[in-house]
Amino acid sequence: MLDEGCKAVRVVISGRVQGVWFRGWTVEQATMLGVDGWVRNRADGTVEALIVGPEELVDQLVALCHKGPRLAKVENVKIQTAMGITPKGFSQKPTVDIEKRRN
Repeated sequence: MLDEGCKAVRVVISGRVQGVWFRGWTVEQATMLGVDGWVRNRADGTVEALIVGPEELVDQLVALCHKGPRLAKVENVKIQTAMGITPKGFSQKPTVDIEKRRN
C-alpha cells in the first residue's frame, strides 16, 4: 500500500528513445527528484519505467519523459497506474523481451 499523497505509474515511452541515453538520463532525473523505481529498454524499441513516490514528483518525472534527453525524439508516453512495489532508489534494469515473457 502506498503512503497517502504517493502514487505509482508504469510508463512506456516510444519514438527514438533507445541509443540516446534515455535510461541513464531517467535515472539521473529520478535521483534528483527523489523518486523510486526503475527503467529499462524493451526489445520492441520502447523504454519502460516504473515511477513511485510523492504524486507531484512522479508527475514531474512523467512530464520530463515526454521530452527526454537531448537526442531523444519522444512520440508517445503511455501511462498506467501501478502497484508501486519496488525497492528504494531508482535503477536501470536490463532489456526485457516482452514477447518471450508472454509465452
